[in-house]
Amino acid sequence: MSERSKRPQIAASAAVFRNGRVLIAKRAAPPHLWSLPGGRVEMGESLEQAAAREVLEETGVFAEIAGFAGHRDMFLRDDADAITHYFIIAAFAARWISGEAKPGPEASEVEWIEPSSISQYETTPGLAEIIERAKEILGA
Repeated sequence: MSERSKRPQIAASAAVFRNGRVLIAKRAAPPHLWSLPGGRVEMGESLEQAAAREVLEETGVFAEIAGFAGHRDMFLRDDADAITHYFIIAAFAARWISGEAKPGPEASEVEWIEPSSISQYETTPGLAEIIERAKEILGA
């Protein structure tokens, strides 16, 4: 285990809305769950900047961050159920500005979905609540 993986990592994501639909991405790496586009915060970057950058890198979509929608703790475990990685993910509500969604290097699939259909996907824990909060922030 690397020194980096022994400590919590800060990540940011965004629930990007376009015409009432939210953008979700399926992770290309394990655990292969559907989630919001996002990833690690880089040195010198604000959480909002990281969320917008990660959405662009992961999906090709430019988004405007509108507000904080909540946070989630994500624990990745090995086959023996030992924690291998711990991410603290700050999630934001965002509006689509431009770009057509397509999978980037960290996403195997991307979809614009009706928020009410999220239960049909195998998602990261708490995703439905974050999407609902983002929807409220945006008045979507």
